Amino acid sequence: MESARTKDRITRVVIHIFLIVMAVIMIVPFLWMALTAFKTVQESTSINPFVIFPSSWKFDNFAYVWENYNFLVLYKNTLLMIFFRVVCAVLTATMAGYAFGRLKFPGKNLLFSLVLLQMMVPPQIFLLPQYLMVSNMKMLNTEFALVFPGLVTAFGTYLLKTSYQALPKDLEEAAAIDGCNIGQRFLFVMAPLARSGMVSLGIFTAVIAFKELMWPMIAATNTANTSLSAALAKMQGQFSTNYPQLMAAALFAILPMIVIYLIFQKQFVEGIATSGGKL
Repeated sequence: MESARTKDRITRVVIHIFLIVMAVIMIVPFLWMALTAFKTVQESTSINPFVIFPSSWKFDNFAYVWENYNFLVLYKNTLLMIFFRVVCAVLTATMAGYAFGRLKFPGKNLLFSLVLLQMMVPPQIFLLPQYLMVSNMKMLNTEFALVFPGLVTAFGTYLLKTSYQALPKDLEEAAAIDGCNIGQRFLFVMAPLARSGMVSLGIFTAVIAFKELMWPMIAATNTANTSLSAALAKMQGQFSTNYPQLMAAALFAILPMIVIYLIFQKQFVEGIATSGGKL
């Protein structure tokens, strides 16, 4: 018995050491970014591997990027893009997922195969058609242009379909016996039970929208209408890059997602645990 306890303790220690090492490895790039923001250009490009901390802590980089890149407008554009993408994705995927998961109609399997086909092809294929659609609507360099690719989501439809299929049929049948029509069964019975899937989809949509780079650079070339990721990409020069200013801007850029995570931390954990996915 004592040897089993000792073996269990050793296993726990090894697991904790492994997790600590992995956590340190993951946090090192973030710490390097934060420290670089306080350095000079010469220190940031030094090949000396032991120059980790700045010789003197400089806050000029933060003041420069805040004054010259209008982060308040970038925050507004990014947060609005995230909000509307999450709302549109959850709304459309919830209804489509219910239709594919619980209803029977002609062409159901064919239509769902088209949804799966969209998930199998690279997203870059849709850039040109999406750009032409937004351009023909005269909506380039607008908030709508940033939101447009996220109005519907094939992944969300698949995720919500599986969520609805996992629910027992007895609840829906009981609601039908009580006189509920399809809309009432969906709105008052099934949709509330699929809340965990909606939360998961909202989390994935928010993170993907925050990290998206290619589409904002194509559809919102105007600095006043672009997102944080596109604005950061434009800070890199063709021949040289001021890395301390770029890192300072990156620290400013991650603030919205940190605030969103702190506010919805419980929902983040529940959504990821329920979906079994990773960000």
